[in-house]
Amino acid sequence: MATPPCPYFGTCGGCSAQHIDYTVQVENKKKALAHALTFPDIRVFTGNPYHYRNRLDFLFHPKCLGLRQKGKPGKIVDIEQCPIAEERLNSLLSEVRSFFQNVDTFDAQKKISTFRSAVIRTPRESSAIAFVLHADSSRLPEALERIEQFAKKTTADNILVSFQDTETSFSDDYQVIKGKDFLPETFLGKRFDFPTLGFFQNNTALAEQMQAYVRELLQHYETTPAHLLDLYGGVGTFGICTADLFSSVTIIESVAAAIACAQRNLQQNNVKNGRALALDARQLKKVPLAKPLFVITDPPRSGMDQKTILRLKELQPQAIIYISCNIQQLKRDVPKFSAYAIKSAALFDLFPQTPHSEAVVELVRQES
Repeated sequence: MATPPCPYFGTCGGCSAQHIDYTVQVENKKKALAHALTFPDIRVFTGNPYHYRNRLDFLFHPKCLGLRQKGKPGKIVDIEQCPIAEERLNSLLSEVRSFFQNVDTFDAQKKISTFRSAVIRTPRESSAIAFVLHADSSRLPEALERIEQFAKKTTADNILVSFQDTETSFSDDYQVIKGKDFLPETFLGKRFDFPTLGFFQNNTALAEQMQAYVRELLQHYETTPAHLLDLYGGVGTFGICTADLFSSVTIIESVAAAIACAQRNLQQNNVKNGRALALDARQLKKVPLAKPLFVITDPPRSGMDQKTILRLKELQPQAIIYISCNIQQLKRDVPKFSAYAIKSAALFDLFPQTPHSEAVVELVRQES
């Protein structure tokens, strides 16, 4: 057992394992992955169990800002500091809390009022706060004026406002108040821009370790004449970090803002043998791919669509590196590649104090 350092533990719905010794947490996750894959040899990568998270979405409520209550997602726990958040993120949280007392807080039941949430991001080289406002509020001009005043005082590098009328984190309707609408990060000496209002890994140190590990796996193959498919490629991190190992690289991603960054990232990293295509993975048949082929696939929690899996089986890549944030979905997907065997598996604990983690499974085609 461990003593939770967070005063909100047990009330806040964000963490569920602070009372468990961290070594036990990791061992439990390792056992769960080994059981899901029926593969016992799991490599484990860990980092700082606290102050690791570079993004948190705080909800406005009458007392100021907080996170959803455990077991009661309709209620908010007021949060002054979060121990799993990076120190810089907590500093920005204090700035927001100090400036935005007594604001026009959105009422989720009545669907009225203005301030929904503040999303704070602190990658290594920059920072951003995105204020999410209710798009149909009659008090948007007042809210925008207040955010503009905050932008002049805050130490955050970028301030954005997103207007939305649903429960999703962001919409395509936004404006930049200060700075830019993208953030930089560096993995393995490569620079990556990613959309402030989009997905990017929340644990920088472990995400970079995962990039290095995937590169290490691929270096065990003869890849010089081969082609790499980076599927669900986001802003192109895996494809770009391994592009020099291959003859050519194709990055496929369906989110327009992410693929625009991927195209820019190819250019700024001088990757001349790569391309980034805006395409739903279910439409993989539309893309001609050279052989021999290797695949990195990093799907969302829902896993890969059956059309995508069938197409990959038709393409017969030499190896598939399957990256998953959902062990149960991974358990369902891996057996579908019946012509492949697990060569290696690794667990990356990107989310300490929670039941979540990332897995990297190396699947190798068996000669018939």
